[in-house]
Amino acid sequence: MKSVTRSLRILEAVAQHQPVTVGELTKLFGLPKSTVQRSLVTLAEAGWLRANRRDTTRWEIGARVLAVRPAALQGSSLFAAAREPMVRLRDAVNETIHLSVPDALQCMVVVDRVDCDHAVRTFHTIGDTSPLHATATGRAVLAHLPKQDVEELIEQVRERFSDTTPTDPENLRAEIKQIRTDGYSVNRNQYRPGVCAIAAPVLDGDGTPLATVAMSMPDSRFDEDRLPEWGRLVADTAAEITGRRLGT
Repeated sequence: MKSVTRSLRILEAVAQHQPVTVGELTKLFGLPKSTVQRSLVTLAEAGWLRANRRDTTRWEIGARVLAVRPAALQGSSLFAAAREPMVRLRDAVNETIHLSVPDALQCMVVVDRVDCDHAVRTFHTIGDTSPLHATATGRAVLAHLPKQDVEELIEQVRERFSDTTPTDPENLRAEIKQIRTDGYSVNRNQYRPGVCAIAAPVLDGDGTPLATVAMSMPDSRFDEDRLPEWGRLVADTAAEITGRRLGT
Protein backbone atom coordinates (compact mmCIF):
# COMPACT_ATOMS: atom_id res chain seq x y z
CA MET A 1 0.00 0.00 0.00
CA LYS A 2 2.92 2.32 0.61
CA SER A 3 3.96 2.14 -3.04
CA VAL A 4 0.38 2.76 -4.21
CA THR A 5 0.05 5.80 -1.94
CA ARG A 6 3.41 7.09 -3.11
CA SER A 7 2.45 6.70 -6.76
CA LEU A 8 -0.82 8.55 -6.22
CA ARG A 9 1.00 11.39 -4.49
CA ILE A 10 3.45 11.59 -7.38
CA LEU A 11 0.55 11.59 -9.86
CA GLU A 12 -1.05 14.49 -7.97
CA ALA A 13 2.27 16.35 -7.87
CA VAL A 14 2.75 15.97 -11.61
CA ALA A 15 -0.77 17.30 -12.19
CA GLN A 16 0.01 20.32 -10.02
CA HIS A 17 3.51 21.13 -11.32
CA GLN A 18 3.53 19.75 -14.90
CA PRO A 19 5.68 19.55 -16.90
CA VAL A 20 8.01 18.48 -14.10
CA THR A 21 11.36 16.67 -13.98
CA VAL A 22 12.37 13.67 -11.90
CA GLY A 23 14.80 15.91 -10.02
CA GLU A 24 12.08 18.37 -9.08
CA LEU A 25 9.86 15.57 -7.81
CA THR A 26 12.77 14.07 -5.89
CA LYS A 27 13.30 17.36 -4.06
CA LEU A 28 9.57 17.75 -3.47
CA PHE A 29 9.18 14.34 -1.81
CA GLY A 30 12.66 13.78 -0.42
CA LEU A 31 12.75 10.35 -2.07
CA PRO A 32 15.57 8.61 -3.96
CA LYS A 33 15.62 9.48 -7.64
CA SER A 34 15.35 5.79 -8.59
CA THR A 35 12.16 5.43 -6.52
CA VAL A 36 10.51 8.40 -8.17
CA GLN A 37 11.61 7.23 -11.61
CA ARG A 38 10.10 3.77 -11.07
CA SER A 39 6.77 5.29 -10.05
CA LEU A 40 6.75 7.58 -13.08
CA VAL A 41 7.50 4.73 -15.47
CA THR A 42 4.80 2.56 -13.89
CA LEU A 43 2.22 5.35 -14.17
CA ALA A 44 3.27 6.01 -17.77
CA GLU A 45 2.95 2.33 -18.71
CA ALA A 46 -0.58 2.39 -17.29
CA GLY A 47 -1.41 5.49 -19.34
CA TRP A 48 -1.75 8.01 -16.51
CA LEU A 49 1.41 9.97 -17.28
CA ARG A 50 3.46 10.73 -20.37
CA ALA A 51 6.77 12.38 -21.20
CA ASN A 52 6.46 15.93 -22.49
CA ARG A 53 6.94 15.84 -26.25
CA ARG A 54 9.12 18.97 -26.40
CA ASP A 55 11.26 17.99 -23.41
CA THR A 56 11.22 14.26 -22.70
CA THR A 57 12.96 14.79 -19.34
CA ARG A 58 9.73 16.36 -18.06
CA TRP A 59 6.53 14.55 -17.15
CA GLU A 60 2.89 15.53 -17.51
CA ILE A 61 -0.60 14.11 -17.09
CA GLY A 62 -1.93 11.84 -19.84
CA ALA A 63 -5.43 12.24 -21.26
CA ARG A 64 -6.46 8.88 -19.75
CA VAL A 65 -6.89 10.71 -16.43
CA LEU A 66 -10.04 12.21 -17.94
CA ALA A 67 -11.60 8.77 -18.02
CA VAL A 68 -11.40 8.23 -14.25
CA ARG A 69 -14.42 10.32 -13.56
CA PRO A 70 -16.06 11.90 -16.60
CA ALA A 71 -18.38 13.86 -14.34
CA ALA A 72 -15.35 15.91 -13.35
CA LEU A 73 -15.39 17.31 -16.87
CA GLN A 74 -18.72 18.99 -16.22
CA GLY A 75 -16.98 22.03 -14.79
CA SER A 76 -14.57 22.28 -17.72
CA SER A 77 -15.09 24.62 -20.63
CA LEU A 78 -14.77 21.74 -23.11
CA PHE A 79 -17.45 19.55 -21.54
CA ALA A 80 -19.78 22.48 -20.92
CA ALA A 81 -19.39 23.70 -24.51
CA ALA A 82 -19.76 20.26 -26.09
CA ARG A 83 -22.70 18.62 -24.38
CA GLU A 84 -25.67 20.51 -25.88
CA PRO A 85 -24.31 20.54 -29.46
CA MET A 86 -23.60 16.81 -29.18
CA VAL A 87 -27.19 16.14 -28.11
CA ARG A 88 -28.53 18.23 -31.01
CA LEU A 89 -26.30 16.36 -33.46
CA ARG A 90 -27.52 13.03 -32.07
CA ASP A 91 -31.12 14.18 -32.49
CA ALA A 92 -30.43 15.27 -36.09
CA VAL A 93 -28.79 12.03 -37.26
CA ASN A 94 -29.94 9.47 -34.64
CA GLU A 95 -26.47 7.98 -34.36
CA THR A 96 -24.06 7.75 -31.43
CA ILE A 97 -21.96 10.87 -30.88
CA HIS A 98 -18.54 10.76 -29.22
CA LEU A 99 -16.26 13.44 -27.81
CA SER A 100 -12.59 12.41 -27.77
CA VAL A 101 -9.33 14.12 -26.84
CA PRO A 102 -5.81 13.41 -28.11
CA ASP A 103 -3.18 11.99 -25.79
CA ALA A 104 -0.22 13.62 -27.58
CA LEU A 105 0.57 11.48 -30.66
CA GLN A 106 -0.18 8.29 -28.75
CA CYS A 107 -3.93 7.83 -29.11
CA MET A 108 -7.40 9.32 -28.88
CA VAL A 109 -9.37 8.93 -25.63
CA VAL A 110 -13.19 8.93 -25.49
CA VAL A 111 -14.34 11.34 -22.77
CA ASP A 112 -18.08 11.67 -23.45
CA ARG A 113 -20.81 9.93 -25.43
CA VAL A 114 -24.43 10.58 -26.40
CA ASP A 115 -26.25 7.41 -27.45
CA CYS A 116 -28.79 7.03 -30.23
CA ASP A 117 -31.97 4.94 -29.88
CA HIS A 118 -31.23 2.30 -32.53
CA ALA A 119 -31.31 -1.26 -31.24
CA VAL A 120 -28.07 -1.87 -33.18
CA ARG A 121 -25.53 0.87 -32.59
CA THR A 122 -21.84 1.43 -32.06
CA PHE A 123 -20.50 1.68 -28.55
CA HIS A 124 -17.26 3.00 -27.08
CA THR A 125 -16.77 3.02 -23.32
CA ILE A 126 -15.65 6.28 -21.74
CA GLY A 127 -11.88 5.95 -21.50
CA ASP A 128 -11.55 3.80 -24.64
CA THR A 129 -8.44 4.58 -26.63
CA SER A 130 -7.83 4.32 -30.37
CA PRO A 131 -4.89 5.00 -32.72
CA LEU A 132 -4.68 8.28 -34.59
CA HIS A 133 -3.87 6.93 -38.04
CA ALA A 134 -6.67 4.35 -38.17
CA THR A 135 -9.63 6.45 -37.00
CA ALA A 136 -11.67 9.42 -38.15
CA THR A 137 -11.16 11.13 -34.80
CA GLY A 138 -7.41 10.66 -34.94
CA ARG A 139 -7.00 11.84 -38.50
CA ALA A 140 -9.19 14.90 -37.81
CA VAL A 141 -6.58 15.83 -35.21
CA LEU A 142 -3.63 15.04 -37.50
CA ALA A 143 -5.04 17.36 -40.16
CA HIS A 144 -4.57 20.30 -37.79
CA LEU A 145 -1.19 19.48 -36.28
CA PRO A 146 2.15 20.98 -37.39
CA LYS A 147 3.71 19.19 -40.35
CA GLN A 148 6.63 17.90 -38.28
CA ASP A 149 4.27 16.19 -35.83
CA VAL A 150 2.31 14.60 -38.66
CA GLU A 151 5.49 13.35 -40.32
CA GLU A 152 6.72 11.95 -37.01
CA LEU A 153 3.58 9.86 -36.64
CA ILE A 154 3.48 8.80 -40.29
CA GLU A 155 7.03 7.47 -40.05
CA GLN A 156 6.01 5.35 -37.05
CA VAL A 157 2.76 3.94 -38.49
CA ARG A 158 2.92 0.20 -39.01
CA GLU A 159 -0.10 -1.42 -37.36
CA ARG A 160 -3.04 -2.47 -39.49
CA PHE A 161 -6.45 -3.21 -37.97
CA SER A 162 -8.24 -4.09 -41.20
CA ASP A 163 -7.54 -4.41 -44.92
CA THR A 164 -8.33 -0.72 -45.36
CA THR A 165 -6.30 0.75 -42.47
CA PRO A 166 -4.15 3.53 -44.00
CA THR A 167 -0.50 2.69 -43.31
CA ASP A 168 1.17 3.70 -46.58
CA PRO A 169 2.82 7.11 -45.95
CA GLU A 170 1.73 8.65 -49.25
CA ASN A 171 -1.86 7.46 -48.88
CA LEU A 172 -2.01 8.75 -45.32
CA ARG A 173 -0.61 12.14 -46.36
CA ALA A 174 -3.18 12.35 -49.15
CA GLU A 175 -6.02 11.46 -46.80
CA ILE A 176 -4.92 14.09 -44.26
CA LYS A 177 -4.74 16.68 -47.05
CA GLN A 178 -8.29 15.78 -48.13
CA ILE A 179 -9.51 16.19 -44.55
CA ARG A 180 -8.14 19.74 -44.49
CA THR A 181 -10.11 20.46 -47.67
CA ASP A 182 -13.36 18.79 -46.57
CA GLY A 183 -13.32 19.93 -42.94
CA TYR A 184 -14.13 16.43 -41.68
CA SER A 185 -12.64 12.93 -41.75
CA VAL A 186 -14.22 9.57 -42.54
CA ASN A 187 -13.49 6.09 -41.22
CA ARG A 188 -15.19 3.21 -42.98
CA ASN A 189 -14.11 -0.09 -41.44
CA GLN A 190 -10.52 1.13 -41.10
CA TYR A 191 -10.23 0.43 -37.38
CA ARG A 192 -13.07 -1.82 -36.27
CA PRO A 193 -14.69 -3.94 -39.01
CA GLY A 194 -18.31 -2.98 -39.49
CA VAL A 195 -17.93 0.40 -37.77
CA CYS A 196 -17.94 3.76 -39.56
CA ALA A 197 -17.43 7.29 -38.24
CA ILE A 198 -17.29 10.90 -39.37
CA ALA A 199 -15.32 13.34 -37.21
CA ALA A 200 -14.30 16.99 -37.07
CA PRO A 201 -11.91 18.84 -34.74
CA VAL A 202 -12.65 21.20 -31.86
CA LEU A 203 -9.93 23.86 -32.00
CA ASP A 204 -8.26 26.21 -29.57
CA GLY A 205 -7.87 29.90 -30.33
CA ASP A 206 -4.58 29.29 -32.13
CA GLY A 207 -5.95 26.44 -34.23
CA THR A 208 -4.60 23.64 -32.03
CA PRO A 209 -6.93 20.59 -32.02
CA LEU A 210 -8.20 20.08 -28.46
CA ALA A 211 -10.79 17.39 -29.17
CA THR A 212 -12.96 15.84 -31.85
CA VAL A 213 -16.67 15.27 -32.16
CA ALA A 214 -17.73 12.24 -34.16
CA MET A 215 -20.88 10.45 -35.26
CA SER A 216 -20.43 6.69 -35.26
CA MET A 217 -22.61 4.03 -36.89
CA PRO A 218 -22.65 0.43 -38.09
CA ASP A 219 -21.49 -0.01 -41.68
CA SER A 220 -24.97 -1.27 -42.53
CA ARG A 221 -26.33 2.29 -42.04
CA PHE A 222 -23.50 4.13 -43.76
CA ASP A 223 -24.81 5.91 -46.86
CA GLU A 224 -22.16 7.34 -49.20
CA ASP A 225 -24.72 9.70 -50.77
CA ARG A 226 -25.38 11.31 -47.37
CA LEU A 227 -21.70 11.79 -46.54
CA PRO A 228 -21.56 15.50 -47.55
CA GLU A 229 -24.65 16.21 -45.43
CA TRP A 230 -23.34 14.27 -42.43
CA GLY A 231 -19.89 15.77 -42.80
CA ARG A 232 -21.32 19.28 -42.78
CA LEU A 233 -23.42 18.56 -39.67
CA VAL A 234 -20.42 17.13 -37.78
CA ALA A 235 -18.13 19.98 -38.87
CA ASP A 236 -20.76 22.57 -37.90
CA THR A 237 -21.14 20.91 -34.48
CA ALA A 238 -17.38 20.96 -33.92
CA ALA A 239 -17.25 24.62 -34.96
CA GLU A 240 -20.09 25.45 -32.57
CA ILE A 241 -18.27 23.72 -29.69
CA THR A 242 -15.11 25.66 -30.57
CA GLY A 243 -17.04 28.93 -30.57
CA ARG A 244 -18.88 28.19 -27.31
CA ARG A 245 -15.66 27.24 -25.59
CA LEU A 246 -13.91 30.41 -26.76
CA GLY A 247 -16.93 32.55 -25.99
CA THR A 248 -17.36 33.71 -29.57
